[in-house]
Amino acid sequence: MYIGIVYFVVIILANTVGAISGMGGGVIIKPVLDTLHFHPLAAISFYSSVAVFTMSIVSTLRQMKNGLKLEIPIAALVSLGSVIGGISGNSVFESLLRIFTDEKYVQLIQIILTIITLLFAYFYTKMGNARSLDLSHPIWYVVVGLFLGFISTLLGIGGGPINVAILMVCFGIPIKEATVYSVITIFFSQAAKLVTIAQTTGFGRFDLSILLYVIPAAVLGGFIGALISGKISSERVTQVFQFVILLVLILNLWNGVQLFI
Repeated sequence: MYIGIVYFVVIILANTVGAISGMGGGVIIKPVLDTLHFHPLAAISFYSSVAVFTMSIVSTLRQMKNGLKLEIPIAALVSLGSVIGGISGNSVFESLLRIFTDEKYVQLIQIILTIITLLFAYFYTKMGNARSLDLSHPIWYVVVGLFLGFISTLLGIGGGPINVAILMVCFGIPIKEATVYSVITIFFSQAAKLVTIAQTTGFGRFDLSILLYVIPAAVLGGFIGALISGKISSERVTQVFQFVILLVLILNLWNGVQLFI
């Protein structure tokens, strides 16, 4: 019960911030759970995916009620790519767990790639009016969705800041709109991951009782975060985004050092 309560607190806070910034919460949940060491790496990745998947449903519905309109073709194409990416990313993750006898090396790979994506996202948003590539062909939406779905499931972070930054740099989407497309991408990539797990290894290796804490926390976090997001400016969203990136960078660096102490 103690572990469940700790997970509940971590997830509700992370998903609140994740829904505001478009990070999805997983970029915070994953390194925090890594630090706590309550479960193996595969279980942590699973709980994180369930949390951000649940959050993405609540947050998307709430954002639509807030009146933010989406370009349906863009959302559909990015989502298609994210499904393919989600399946392939989970397959690579499971393959890495089989290749390395010690899962700390898989965790180190995740940490390094996460730090790279965080640095890219931070410096791009710090550039302010940075130019975008303004890609417009439909195939690019699928390709970008595929990449985002792949990297999010491989890293176990649900998507995080890389989603927002890539959507901004590739398509010139404003940050508040990019956060919503990001959350939709998270929904489809994590749904693909969970379905893949169900059809391959199954859920028997995980303590499913933890989900009694994970899912309610994700619902509350997604609802509160989307509610706040609808009331604050794009500038404030950017500030939250950048602040959380710095905190998560420090946490990932700490986890990387702890692996070899």
